Amino acid sequence: MVRIASHNVENLFARPKAFNPQDWSEGRPILDAYHRLSTLIAKNDYAQADKREMRDLLVQLDIYSVNSHGAARRKLSSNPRWAWLRKNRGAFDREPDDPTQDIEIAATGRGDWIGWVELATAPTDEVGTRMTAKAIQEVNADIIAVVEAEDRLSLVRFDKELLNDLYEHTMLVDGNDERGIDVGIMTKSGLDIRCIRSNVDARDAVGLIFSRDCAQYEIATPAGNTIHILVNHFKSQSGGGGAKRKRQAEEVRRIVDRLFAQGQHVIVVGDLNEGPASPGAQAENLAPLFDNSSPLVDCYSQQGFDVGQKPGTFDTCGLRNRFDYILLTRNLLPSFLGGGLFRKGLWGTRSTRPTAWETYQDMNDATEQASDHAVVYVDLYL
Repeated sequence: MVRIASHNVENLFARPKAFNPQDWSEGRPILDAYHRLSTLIAKNDYAQADKREMRDLLVQLDIYSVNSHGAARRKLSSNPRWAWLRKNRGAFDREPDDPTQDIEIAATGRGDWIGWVELATAPTDEVGTRMTAKAIQEVNADIIAVVEAEDRLSLVRFDKELLNDLYEHTMLVDGNDERGIDVGIMTKSGLDIRCIRSNVDARDAVGLIFSRDCAQYEIATPAGNTIHILVNHFKSQSGGGGAKRKRQAEEVRRIVDRLFAQGQHVIVVGDLNEGPASPGAQAENLAPLFDNSSPLVDCYSQQGFDVGQKPGTFDTCGLRNRFDYILLTRNLLPSFLGGGLFRKGLWGTRSTRPTAWETYQDMNDATEQASDHAVVYVDLYL
């Protein structure tokens, strides 16, 4: 038997300060400002309106501050509230000696300077990191896809220091997200990663498709079988994102169809960030994964998959919060033995301990949870 799991761990050791689960109303405008500023500074030419907007966004991100004269000025801090402005070469801005005057954006476009905006991070809660390790150890998957991990070295450190070297192989390829929330995979001894393929450059008529990546891993099992695991983290629901998730689902389907036509066994895993609107339905923007004689079936539709008292995987675990998936190609169904959701490390945004599922007693509030996502897993005879 091979157990395959997926877990959105919400970073292991450090997480952007704007990802504040206790007050998303505060963090969301900061992330919106970060994305807008990153778009503006990438322009070849900065119009005066662009410069004014950039200055306002830099104030919002607390990179600039407004002084007692009402002027926007540089704010120098080794521990900023939200973000840094990294400047390597060239001149981006100029600060007049007169403190009553605003700082000026001196650069006329992207070619005048080298630099970027970087979100400030803070250490994750130490109890929460231990709860993440506890949940992963208890699920004891042979192969686990990890969503929202900082980098490969963090995964290696996490395995060595907190999982007691549970996994022999660890891999993570940097994706398209600049915030350190990538997707990776860990496998036990005997489950060799034979081949890796990234899809960070996949494009369609609209543009870049994947928010992070659809990382493909070809893994050999001890019994001599080969499985292709596609690890995903679709566009979040911040600002809607439905059209982007649909494009991502369409591209994953194209990849799966190609592999399935070659007779391969394919498993799609990860946080797809959308749940069904009603029982028996599929999430609207994930429909391309299932429609038109799809070779894919989801774990939730299989007899022997236990969701417990709640149907979802995120926060309150309602049906619309079924974000985390494992989908199998039909040629794997004869190998399906069972599976379920593991929620002991999930507290969510509620103020009191959840009663619809068992939780670790070491956790006392949301800041100490392993993640606000459940672990999803399946068992296959491979």
